[in-house]
Amino acid sequence: MSAAPRRNRTIAALVIPVSVLLAGGLVWQSSYAAFSARTENSGNSWSTGRVALTDDDRGAAALTVENMVPGDTGQKCIVVTSNSTVAGEVRTYVEDALKDRGLENHIVISMEKGSGGSFNDCAGFTPETGSTPLTGTLAQLSAADTDWATGSNSWVTTGTPGESKTFRAKWTFDTTGMTQAEIDALQGARVGLDVVWELQSTDN
Repeated sequence: MSAAPRRNRTIAALVIPVSVLLAGGLVWQSSYAAFSARTENSGNSWSTGRVALTDDDRGAAALTVENMVPGDTGQKCIVVTSNSTVAGEVRTYVEDALKDRGLENHIVISMEKGSGGSFNDCAGFTPETGSTPLTGTLAQLSAADTDWATGSNSWVTTGTPGESKTFRAKWTFDTTGMTQAEIDALQGARVGLDVVWELQSTDN
């Protein structure tokens, strides 16, 4: 009586593993024979844009005036070019002001943007309609227009290399309302400043 039950258990133990092997074979055959298709978009990459700004001064100062006398006036031009690959905004401001005996309060600057002309030559310059010039004495400009945030003469670039604007600076040695003694006290004085054009990108 004990032998029959043992045979039954042995048969059952053999049947179960074979069933598992057969099921695994069916899954493998199904996976191997399945239809498939794919598509891909290759070569994705990310790179930063570039902001670049140059001018045509070749390292020379645009406004170098010697032996000035009261009432003198003049003008100079400079071309600023954007070689950027992203959109941005250029603003004008001043820095590194040199002051001497109050002469900075009597040199009046008006800088406007437009087109035409070249470094030190304003022939053919045409002001841009509707633009507001950067205007004031050297002292006023050095106090108010000190960085990009406070700069003026805004120029919006599109991100196409080669965009340019011409800036014309007019100056006057204005002694209106001064006494002769006050004017004489300015003899031999020297003032100056750096004019900066800064471009910041506006693409998000």
